[in-house]
Amino acid sequence: MGRIVCVHGIGQQVAGEHSLLRDWTPSLLDGLARAGHSDAATTDDVVMGFYGHLFRPAGARLAVGDPMFSADDVEAGLEQDLLLAWWREAALVDPKVAPPEADTLVRAPGSVQAALRQLSRSRFFGGLALRAMVFDLKQVSRYLQDQQLRDAARRAVRKLITTETRVVVAHSLGSLVAYEVLAAIPDHQVQALVTLGSPLGIPNLIFHRLDPTPRDGLGAWPGPDRLVWTNVADYGDVVALEKDLRPRFGPRVISAVVHNGAHAHAVTAYLTEQLTGAAIAGGLSEQ
Repeated sequence: MGRIVCVHGIGQQVAGEHSLLRDWTPSLLDGLARAGHSDAATTDDVVMGFYGHLFRPAGARLAVGDPMFSADDVEAGLEQDLLLAWWREAALVDPKVAPPEADTLVRAPGSVQAALRQLSRSRFFGGLALRAMVFDLKQVSRYLQDQQLRDAARRAVRKLITTETRVVVAHSLGSLVAYEVLAAIPDHQVQALVTLGSPLGIPNLIFHRLDPTPRDGLGAWPGPDRLVWTNVADYGDVVALEKDLRPRFGPRVISAVVHNGAHAHAVTAYLTEQLTGAAIAGGLSEQ
């Protein structure tokens, strides 16, 4: 098993652990090099906790691929609320996106279509097909509301966490999976948790639905006190609405804001960042 366990984010249902590692591993090693720790790890140290297949529809003749979702498939409740949150954040960071005129999508006819239309104009979601955008939205809601799928995703990651594991690096939705896995293993040997583009801090929609449930407004620490948690977010990352996780998980979380260029949520850009490399190297060093 690897000393570094990676956990991917949304939209990887047609990928796999080996194909993802082709992108993740060199980028992670580049980040270590930028931080001055080229010799801290090798390709053999890195493994991928893959759960994307859980979201892939079963294949059928002449019907392979993502479902043909449309705006009508965005369900009231969590999905509409999360879409509105994405729309608000995109409007704050991108002048091409007109802000929503109301605080709720439910009361405004056609507002789901308006949200998707505005997001398609943004730098963040630009070029992403509508059905793919809705499918990503549903992956988040399914993870939080489908307990069977949630358990299966956590098992896929949990089986890679061994006494040899020193660092867990998790991106996007994967940060929810990694957090919940580590929080359920109080005596694990992981030295560093590094979350990238994480939605963990979004109140009500994400944070208050975590397992274990936050108490008195504060999320549980995901492991022993010695664990060092670094959260890295791009200024323009719409998924990472709450860039600073300290108000949700306490002052021990090291929060950093970076610049990933045009691809704010891209995991490769996060991994090559010097701050990410330094956080990973810190977990690999002997304590």
